[in-house]
Amino acid sequence: MQDNHSYSAPALTLRGLHFQTPDRGQDKLVRCIRGRIYDVAVDVRRGSPTYGQWVGTELSAENGNQLFVPIGFAHGFLTLEPDCEVTYKCSDTYAPQNDGGIRWDSVGIDWPMPGDTTPELSDKDKVQPTLAEFDSPFAYDGRPLAPLS
Repeated sequence: MQDNHSYSAPALTLRGLHFQTPDRGQDKLVRCIRGRIYDVAVDVRRGSPTYGQWVGTELSAENGNQLFVPIGFAHGFLTLEPDCEVTYKCSDTYAPQNDGGIRWDSVGIDWPMPGDTTPELSDKDKVQPTLAEFDSPFAYDGRPLAPLS
């Protein structure tokens, strides 16, 4: 339905954790076409046995890997070097009224950056609610979070 293209100039730019709420939820297929990123999906489906758990992997132009992020999962990434470009195919178009997110540092993600580092964040990402404050509109669909192999 929609292709997105993101460019981040500085290393250690963090984008996320984002999603679109029902009835405009988006599946995403994410790929890094320039540079390297650490890409993350967090289960935010109410009632899921893996609620709040996350998976993450390095995506790069060199390794060619992709990450599929289903509806009901928050998505984010950290750039690991300067000048990163990320593309993602989405199953629905952008709907500003359904735009949502949770704070990048409220889930316990082991972001690969020095411990005293604060990543570059957008104004939007600085004010997202924590996972504990989040009232999820997503229902568990019976599919548990699967580890990456």
